[in-house]
Amino acid sequence: MNVSTSSTTERLMARSLPTVTPGETVTLQGWVHRRRELAKVTFLVLRDRTGLAQVVLPAGTPVPPEETTVEVTGVATANAQAPGGIEVTEATVTALTEDAETPPFELWRPELGVSLPTMLDHAPIAWRHPAQKVRWELAAASMRAFRRTLDAMDFTEIQTPKFVESATESGANVFKVDYFGRPAYLAQSPQFFKQQMVGVFERVYEVGPVFRAEPHDTVRHLAEYVSLDVELGFIEDHRDVLAVLREVLAGMVGELGPLAERAGADLPLVPDEIPVVHFGRALEIVGAPADEPDLAPEHERALGVWAREEHGSDFLAVEGYPMAKRPFYTHPQPSDPRWSNSFDLLFRGLELVTGGQRLHRLSDHEAALRARGEDPADYTAYLQAFRHGMPPHGGFAIGLERWVARLVEAPNIREVTLFPRDLTRLAP
Repeated sequence: MNVSTSSTTERLMARSLPTVTPGETVTLQGWVHRRRELAKVTFLVLRDRTGLAQVVLPAGTPVPPEETTVEVTGVATANAQAPGGIEVTEATVTALTEDAETPPFELWRPELGVSLPTMLDHAPIAWRHPAQKVRWELAAASMRAFRRTLDAMDFTEIQTPKFVESATESGANVFKVDYFGRPAYLAQSPQFFKQQMVGVFERVYEVGPVFRAEPHDTVRHLAEYVSLDVELGFIEDHRDVLAVLREVLAGMVGELGPLAERAGADLPLVPDEIPVVHFGRALEIVGAPADEPDLAPEHERALGVWAREEHGSDFLAVEGYPMAKRPFYTHPQPSDPRWSNSFDLLFRGLELVTGGQRLHRLSDHEAALRARGEDPADYTAYLQAFRHGMPPHGGFAIGLERWVARLVEAPNIREVTLFPRDLTRLAP
């Protein structure tokens, strides 16, 4: 089998093969997905970014090993048993590189069928499997719909720094780095920057990585993940933020139909109005003590069941978390400042989104910082926008990988993360 460069013939994608008139000459390029040598015929299944195509060769025709990239030129031939009813016959197969080494698992099988550590150790190869690949296609389509929905609502996309001078939310779970001889941190969130940009554009969003020195080695936590962040100005309260979140979720779900079917994902119905329960009531529902400061994972799961039974919804917004458990910039509930104008959105019993209304007056920020034993002078860069007039505003952040994991009911978030980073994994 000769190694060759690409031909000048226009390449046809696998998904377009069924549209070709039988008898036409076609050229495809891709990977040898599978080869089967029978007594009278040899089958080659070619895989490209769009799907699979069947190539029929005379028995004994040499075919490169699986995963070798090849070019196939032959005649489109009708065959009801072939994918899409068309296969390629009278074909010439030309290798585009040297023979590929045998993969650590058989990518042609319907399921990958390997342990999670094996899959993660060989991630660049594992993601080639069609059932695995479509999971990230769900993520890509979700990001595309997130952007499209917000663009239609007059939002502006921004990009903010990932090196920051101090911890974004005064938390301990930050990565410290050497920044030209002085300490800096990887950003836990674009929170401060997106608030400041509300003072410029009124409505902003960002798609980008965030970093958490997460000490919990669980199936739902990562040290680096993709955050879909939104912030908007001139709101009444956090319910306005929740309304925008509802539109975003509806837009994302509306983009995923065909992909969801291929991925075996059960798409949720986004209700016209997401059901809301106050944090205090949520504790009653799950039978937790009234002084519980936060919801535990088992509480979230129980609330997910309750939302399905009571509201027929996969989504439930829990509002009014205790102010003591929220960042200093969170706006308190006007009727009772023990509680906050913030919310978490649970999706099928898992926290997916955190959002709420922020403080917008400089004096309120300074008072909130002092109440927590911090010096407003340490937040000069952040507070300068508030010295020059900021509207009432709020926002939210969606964890992309958690979203996809719940869609496909993956038991571990690492299964839908291209290259997971956690307590132990830094490669590949």
